[in-house]
Amino acid sequence: MAFDRRAFLGTTAATGAAVALAGATSSPAAAHSDSRPQSQPRTYSFTVMGTTDLHGNVFNWDYFTDKEFDDKAHNDVGLAKISTLVNQVRAEKGRRNTLLIDAGDTIQGTQLSYYYAKVDPITARRGPVHPMAQAMNAIGYDAAALGNHEFNYGIPVLRKFEEQCDFPLLGANALDAKTLRPAFPPYSVHCVRTPFGRDVKVAVLGLTNPGIAIWDKANVQGKMTFPGLEEQAAKYVPRLRALGADVVIVSAHSGSSGTSSYGDQLPYVENAAGLVAEQVPGIDAILVGHAHTEIPEYRVKNKATGKDVVLSEPLKWGQRLTLFDFELTWSKGCWSVAKVSAKVLNSNAVAEDPKITRLLSDEHRKVVAYVNQVIGTSTQAMSSAEGPVKDVAIIDLINHVQAETVKGALAGTEWAALPVLSQASCFSRTASIPAGQVTIKDAAGLYPFENTLEARLLTGAQLKDYLEFSARYFVRTAPGDVVDPAKLTNAESIPDYNYDAVYGLVYDIDVAQPAGSRITGLSFQGKPVDPAARFVFAVNNYRASGGGNFPHVPQAKQLWSNSEEIRNTIIGWVKAKGTVDPAQFASVDWRLTRAGVPVF
Repeated sequence: MAFDRRAFLGTTAATGAAVALAGATSSPAAAHSDSRPQSQPRTYSFTVMGTTDLHGNVFNWDYFTDKEFDDKAHNDVGLAKISTLVNQVRAEKGRRNTLLIDAGDTIQGTQLSYYYAKVDPITARRGPVHPMAQAMNAIGYDAAALGNHEFNYGIPVLRKFEEQCDFPLLGANALDAKTLRPAFPPYSVHCVRTPFGRDVKVAVLGLTNPGIAIWDKANVQGKMTFPGLEEQAAKYVPRLRALGADVVIVSAHSGSSGTSSYGDQLPYVENAAGLVAEQVPGIDAILVGHAHTEIPEYRVKNKATGKDVVLSEPLKWGQRLTLFDFELTWSKGCWSVAKVSAKVLNSNAVAEDPKITRLLSDEHRKVVAYVNQVIGTSTQAMSSAEGPVKDVAIIDLINHVQAETVKGALAGTEWAALPVLSQASCFSRTASIPAGQVTIKDAAGLYPFENTLEARLLTGAQLKDYLEFSARYFVRTAPGDVVDPAKLTNAESIPDYNYDAVYGLVYDIDVAQPAGSRITGLSFQGKPVDPAARFVFAVNNYRASGGGNFPHVPQAKQLWSNSEEIRNTIIGWVKAKGTVDPAQFASVDWRLTRAGVPVF
């Protein structure tokens, strides 16, 4: 059966499931049968390549520093590097013996992707083609799952991106809220030509993250709903097998750990790929996304069949390319999977593909010019390098802008007399503001996420709970033990963005105490915080919607909210002030201690 993808994408969100048949070869068809007597089964091998969490990275470039990307491990990033790896694999395996898929989070994360969503939006009349669509089309992707960050800029931007892609965006558990029918194609089926036997039918089932309902509530509420991954996989995998799929691969924008960062806020498991492998029979492999971890190969035994399901997660931003190698046997007129293995290739081992860099050189230059626009000056340099362990001025800047913005928004309301506090995290340990001229990239580098700002009503007791929860981030360290700042943070694998400093309060964090009993000396304006006192809390929408599973905030009364990214609020504040002077907003209000003695 033929599938008109453009016609499918032009239908409403209530469109039902369809099968996309796509040839994986540009070479002439080989013979489809072999009538010769066979003494033993014959084999055929093919490879499925996978990326995930590309987050707007085309070039090996960091727009926040305006130089080539680098990190401690000397990783490289971007689709231009991935393209070179893909070309090498296709040359080795034969293009007709490969497929290329992605597991989501494609159109958010860099200033390149931001520029074409907000500054020169793809949704404008006669607007540009998204750089990620151009690059992925040129590389020749066969399918991609939806990630949660696909929804950050709203459904119209996502739909336009979908229209610009030459491959389907899959989401079996992204449903129209009214009809509960698929809002995107749930799966695609690709025919791989073989030298004997019939074509191999490879089905790719796309699953996205149910957390979208929380994280992007403003964009999807009443429009889409996102049931659990296991539930939808159990529905579609048997259907794909009934349609004749010889191989079933799941592309899941969901980590493998079986955990959630939202507690009771999220009714479905956030990182459910391992559970899907364990609970849903009929799956051969899962390309894992969302968790930003590297898993070359991870095997999960399916409870019903006892067979191993092979999982792999390539590292984010195009740092790795997963290879699933399949070996099939042809026997008694059908194909069966005999062996699956997985590994990852490192993109730092190759050069960028000049085809991709040439294709998007104009877009790159435009964004570089944009991020280098001067918006003000700073009286001194500020850095986030010590932000996870010390109260530093650059984090105070974020909090000061947020608190001042909320105060202005609540002026003249019944809440105007309440004190305003603010939360912020060290989102990047490499963020900095130089002395002298401040550019868009400097200010934007403080806040790499598209979070927006809200105001919630909290009590002193709730804020104490909040701070205790945040302080779990520190590794318990007894008095007298040697302190290594590099080993003091990220306890329980808590990421930096889930440690909040609260601006406007003074407090100590005693890291010698167990988690839950660390906050001491909590005061406001020189007096102990009254548990019953009321405060306005300036908080990002990620935290307010339950991100990180912090207590009280999701249930707290919302006093105000804004649709502008905090990053742009900071940029606008710097433009309006003209000069950034830390003396006007920075102070050391929290510190790490052990038995009352400062750690630093």
